Amino acid sequence: MNSRWLGFLLILATACAGVAGSAYAQLRTLPQNAKFARVGGPQPLPFIQLDNKLVRLAPGGIIIDENNRSILQGALPAGVRVAYTLDLGGDIGRLYILTAQEQAQVDSRQ
Repeated sequence: MNSRWLGFLLILATACAGVAGSAYAQLRTLPQNAKFARVGGPQPLPFIQLDNKLVRLAPGGIIIDENNRSILQGALPAGVRVAYTLDLGGDIGRLYILTAQEQAQVDSRQ
């Protein structure tokens, strides 16, 4: 196989992976039972301030940023709007940082 052909295939595969990655980040469905809040200031683990209330992040709880990447509690920026779900113990099971498009959808529903 000649090197031009391999180079072309490599470029094509890279382009396809980039397009698929950006399309995946745009297709996100928030849970139907999600609640919405704004994150307050930094708190010690395992707590997160949502609006004016301290809520515990569940063991194994996941924080997902605008690009569908999981982040640590310490990287959660203050003031962002989020959607979250609670587990059976009342702790945060999943917390999603809302994109601008998701925020607009939430505002139009309320």
